[in-house]
Amino acid sequence: MHFPKTALEFEERFNDEAACEEYLFTLRWPNGFVCPKCGHEGGWRLRSRPRLIECSGCHAQTSLTAGTAFHGTRKPLRAWFKAMFLMATQKTGTSAMNVRRQVGLNYETAWTWLHKLRAALSSDHRTRLRGCVETDEGFIGGEEPGVPGRGSKKKALVSVAVEVREKRLGRARMTVIPDASQATLTPLVTGNVELASEVHTDGWAGYDKLDEHGVRHRVHKGKERGKAAAKRLPHVHLVISLLQRFLLGTYQGAVQARHLQSYLNEFVFRFNRRGCRFATGIFERLARAVARVPTDSRATYASIVKLRHATPLRVAA
Repeated sequence: MHFPKTALEFEERFNDEAACEEYLFTLRWPNGFVCPKCGHEGGWRLRSRPRLIECSGCHAQTSLTAGTAFHGTRKPLRAWFKAMFLMATQKTGTSAMNVRRQVGLNYETAWTWLHKLRAALSSDHRTRLRGCVETDEGFIGGEEPGVPGRGSKKKALVSVAVEVREKRLGRARMTVIPDASQATLTPLVTGNVELASEVHTDGWAGYDKLDEHGVRHRVHKGKERGKAAAKRLPHVHLVISLLQRFLLGTYQGAVQARHLQSYLNEFVFRFNRRGCRFATGIFERLARAVARVPTDSRATYASIVKLRHATPLRVAA
């Protein structure tokens, strides 16, 4: 179907609940309804409860939102679509506070919604990076006086890899890692990068065994530290800088370490789709992910937060 290209067209396209329900139905069953219980093709939506589809074979009823991020919601799909639009179309994403103001939710609901949407962005079936790939690690957290390089114990360590296509940035991958050991970095790189690709790293020993796994490894050694060292691998450090700017600008630099991976998933999802001709195209891809990737329908604010009073990571300005 024709998909809106501007914010105005988006508002007109999804101007009522029926339009949102019809779009979600099309995403879930593009070739027509298939009963998840008996596999029969064909059914009808109940007039009294349009979010329920009754199978024409076994007559079992299936919720339109079951198994999606919207599972069990009592809020209008229009509200969810608005939150998704804010998350997808703004380069820096959106905060729960902004969703609260624009959609009319309480803060805890807005925060939970965003985390449910991020949960749908995690996939084990992503296409591996290929060609020339730069990879390095970066710390998320503020300055820690007297603790150089990888010696920090209070910051979160993130592995970042990015394709370099004729000196331009391609796709990226980001993963929170427990340490920068060889046992951690080698399988991470080989799992995210296609064999025969050329991987560029610094002289850290954690990357020494990459050649043994079919990866062409190019090492950029040097004694420089800080900004000077970033010049050896400029593209991956640019991506790390963009990540820090995202966390600092949208969340004032404060995120819980236990939730950091979900924020990385959101950043990478938007970053890898920045070439979409229309901003609303990213919303469409987000909607497909939310509709087709099962999420934990029982997730609540309390279950997601858990350590509500844990000390947040602080990104240095």
